[in-house]
Amino acid sequence: MEPAAIENAVRDVSNALSFLPSWAVAAIVLALAVVASLAVHWMLGRLVRRAFAHRLGIISLLARTRALTRLAFVTIALALVLPAVSLPPSAAGLFASALPFIFIVLLGWIALVAVDIGVGVYLRRFRLDAEDNLLARKHVTQMGVLKRVISTIVILITAGAALMTIDAVHEVGVSLFASAGVAGLAVGIAARPVLANLIAGIQLAMTQPIRIEDAVIVENEWGWIEEITSTFVVVRLWDLRRMVVPLAYFMEKPFQNWTREGSAILGSVLLYLDYRAPIDRIRAKAEELAAASTLWDRKVVNTRVTDTRERVIEVRVLVSAANASAAFDLRCEMREKLIAFLRSEHPESLPRARIETVERQVENSGEVEAESPAVRPARADGSGATKPRGVPTPP
Repeated sequence: MEPAAIENAVRDVSNALSFLPSWAVAAIVLALAVVASLAVHWMLGRLVRRAFAHRLGIISLLARTRALTRLAFVTIALALVLPAVSLPPSAAGLFASALPFIFIVLLGWIALVAVDIGVGVYLRRFRLDAEDNLLARKHVTQMGVLKRVISTIVILITAGAALMTIDAVHEVGVSLFASAGVAGLAVGIAARPVLANLIAGIQLAMTQPIRIEDAVIVENEWGWIEEITSTFVVVRLWDLRRMVVPLAYFMEKPFQNWTREGSAILGSVLLYLDYRAPIDRIRAKAEELAAASTLWDRKVVNTRVTDTRERVIEVRVLVSAANASAAFDLRCEMREKLIAFLRSEHPESLPRARIETVERQVENSGEVEAESPAVRPARADGSGATKPRGVPTPP
């Protein structure tokens, strides 16, 4: 129905009720407009639900926005009949300012709900609890960041558009759209950290250096990415502490991501042993222990001497696991059992300090003495003998 036809219908109703006071006529007309808008909303809702009965996302959107859309229909109806209703100037001005403001806020609210439902429907096909959840973590991270970025943009646009409907704060609404003049410059400077994190969030969603449940090392702390917001990232550390890191950190500074291309990972066990350690026996025992463990993924087990030092050799046992947590537990298990094996069957392999006695020639003689003797032997002529340490001289 065209606005002119609506105004004509409102005037006909007003003329029919001309025997009532003007305020009563206005109240009745506005009430009829509200009832008519609710009826139209109910009819359209039934038609849409029937047409899209098998579209879960649309049905969910209708259910969650029923109250919002109902209020939006009422707002539109009041705005249409308001020009034809005789109201006091103050009341007419209040309605003229409030109705556009309310309608814009409702549209922004409905847009936020639609974004949330759309992301939820899209992510239903992915499961984070699957064994190989790399693809799921990729999409969950991407959609989560995009959802927050889009929500932030929707809120800014809604706030700016709503403020522009109010004359008293019209300049504030304009400053949200353009950074012109002193007010815009001040807003831009104040919003610089927010904008930096917003841009970093867009970059993170596109390039994805981190994803939800990625195993990372940040600031020498090891943990998992637990939450990615529009301004910061929460890292769940191995001891259940939480590290909160600005979002821009992951775009500006280096960090380690252990699950960038997959959740499988290699873990190493370093043993420092004596040079007499039987490497072949240790290699066979490591393969036996890995095969008996439920944490090993049956892919990699390797034993090598990776370094030699003054007193010990470095033996590295390399094993693979399905994820970082399993790799850590497997490393601990292999380390404990290999140490027990060496202690019980090859104790000579454990690190030890050696002290050797080196013989040398006594000065001015061809006789041999120990490096640190307790008693110096006498010479052939009986001279030069020393008494043992701790033995008293006889009287």
